[in-house]
Amino acid sequence: MKILGSILIALSTVAGCSKQQMDTVNNLPAATASIPATDTATTVTYLALGDSYTIGESVPQAQSFPYQLTGQLKLNKFKASDPVIIAKTGWTTNDLKYAIQAANLNKTFTFVTLLIGVNNQYQNFDINTYRPDFVELLNTAIQFAGGNKRHVFVLSIPDYSVTPFAATSMKQQIADQLNVYNNINQAESDKAGVNYLNITGISRTAATDATLIAGDGLHPSALMYKLWVDQLVKQVASGLNAKP
Repeated sequence: MKILGSILIALSTVAGCSKQQMDTVNNLPAATASIPATDTATTVTYLALGDSYTIGESVPQAQSFPYQLTGQLKLNKFKASDPVIIAKTGWTTNDLKYAIQAANLNKTFTFVTLLIGVNNQYQNFDINTYRPDFVELLNTAIQFAGGNKRHVFVLSIPDYSVTPFAATSMKQQIADQLNVYNNINQAESDKAGVNYLNITGISRTAATDATLIAGDGLHPSALMYKLWVDQLVKQVASGLNAKP
């Protein structure tokens, strides 16, 4: 997991995915079904908090899930600005907490996403430290959303045990450990009253579909991120249209 990355706040550049993956993504239809239409003059602002899965390690920036998400929102008549991203490959919950403090963002956002924890598992952190760290980050996300819990969206941790990166002998252990982490982040998300999207099942379909894995053999491809966004955009659009 310790692959060189960089904090993304507004614009940055990330390495590209294969032309075949890009062509596949570009040819897929937009995910517009079941999304409430809106036409607001207010610009939607978005803060994405996380790690390599948020910056989109090994895919172009435009194909990371935060950028695909804002693109889908625009297609659904939202006026959305580019996401502000605080994320870096290899970050644990502690790293993200410190980075948020260092970023010193003195403003709120229309909505916030949070996806964090895979590097806690990968670096063999004590599982008992994850819950309090996650709760702290979740509360921070709620604050950045102006206290509106309906505008906070937590994503589950993808399962990298299905990728070529994972040693064959460790695959079941990795999957089992990530299940424990996801049980924690889902329970705490439900307790806090924020939105939760389980994308772990989608990530596991990469076991039989190599197009869902980026060229580095570890991270999701642009196509995988699109599958996440097809689900996430429905939640976000619904949350943004909800009455106070």
